[in-house]
Amino acid sequence: MRLFTAHPESVGETYFEHMQSALWFAGKLLAATLCCVVHAAFPFFFKGTGSRLIAELHDRMIVNRTRQH
Repeated sequence: MRLFTAHPESVGETYFEHMQSALWFAGKLLAATLCCVVHAAFPFFFKGTGSRLIAELHDRMIVNRTRQH
C-alpha cells in the first residue's frame, strides 16, 4: 500500500487528490497535443492554443506548487 501513497503524501496530497491532479494534467496535455497536431496541418486553427495550455501547465505545476482546491 505504501507504494501507492508515498509520493502523493510527499507532495501534500491523498492518493485520490493526486490521481485527480494527474488526470487533470493528462487532459490538458492531451488537449494541447490535439491542438498542435491540428495546427500542424491547418496553421490557421488553434494559433497560440498549444502554447497557452503549456504555459498554464507550467504555471500550475512549477510556479504555484501548492495544492489548489
